[in-house]
Amino acid sequence: MYIKRILLLLVFIGLIVGGIFSYTVYTAFFSPNTTFNNKEAFVFIRTGATMLDVKNSLEPLLRDVEKFESAAQRKGYAQNVRAGKYRIVKGMNNNEIINTLRVENVPVTVAFNNQENLADLAGRISVQIEADSTSILRELTDEQFLSQNNIDKENSLALYIPNSYEFFWNTNAKEFRERMIKEHSRFWNEERKQKAKTLGLTPKEVVTLASIVQKETAKVDERPKVAGVYLNRLKTGMLLQADPTVIYGIKKETGNFDTIIKRVLYRDLELDSPYNTYKYVGLPPGPITMPDISSVDAVLNPEKHDYYYFVANVEKFGYHMFAKNLTQHNRNKEQYVRWLNAQKIKR
Repeated sequence: MYIKRILLLLVFIGLIVGGIFSYTVYTAFFSPNTTFNNKEAFVFIRTGATMLDVKNSLEPLLRDVEKFESAAQRKGYAQNVRAGKYRIVKGMNNNEIINTLRVENVPVTVAFNNQENLADLAGRISVQIEADSTSILRELTDEQFLSQNNIDKENSLALYIPNSYEFFWNTNAKEFRERMIKEHSRFWNEERKQKAKTLGLTPKEVVTLASIVQKETAKVDERPKVAGVYLNRLKTGMLLQADPTVIYGIKKETGNFDTIIKRVLYRDLELDSPYNTYKYVGLPPGPITMPDISSVDAVLNPEKHDYYYFVANVEKFGYHMFAKNLTQHNRNKEQYVRWLNAQKIKR
């Protein structure tokens, strides 16, 4: 009888201990453990992060970060931290948070537009993915990489097609570079290559001309017409006389790409640079910016006409007045010069 009571007592104590243990496990794994008021929050975990780094990142978002750590240890996550961007939903419990951090790396949209040099591109990308600008620039300018892709430094801008792309946040610099090569190859399909060949241009030359078109007009609907002007000039061996190339030459000469030049002066046209298309016939050595797809396609699908000149239209801002001969162009140009003077734009 005495032994029976002892056994019953042990069973009772076991039930209590088991209940306490079950409750502890339940609260550690399945009780809501978020503290933010928004519908969701995002946490960024860097490559090589430790459990301590994860705790520090999550601490502002959790009610009890110690319970989270305990659950992470039990589930083996603490020994297998994964880098990335993760979405934590309000009301999630530790079990759900840990499962999210294991497999639900959220892609990010990486976008860039008309950067004029690789350093600017590296800086633009580095604020959107984990890789820093120094590592990105190092990969983009690597001589072996450029050689393997049959590109030189002057044409390196041509490898990058401005657009929006989906990446994982923890993408490194080399992975970004390799993805851009794939996108470049995908863009230059057989149809575009054939159109370039018909024009007597290589894809790199098309991008170079497109970069000039890009700088000349922000109006997408006018780009095929502007492209037609430059193609007419190339066919007849005329100087391109593109102000944006002169401006780029000045920036490259000074090393200051933040320079703002609204008006090209006659003294600028004396610049001895291969980018000065007032001095050197043909296309410059490479792109003066990363042209939009619309600018590239404008060159590949130019408007056919007999125009050889154009100047800004002061009555329809953003557009241009086109001319077939120099006499007509000079009349158009007079209106533009008067407008510049009236606005007191000297540089």
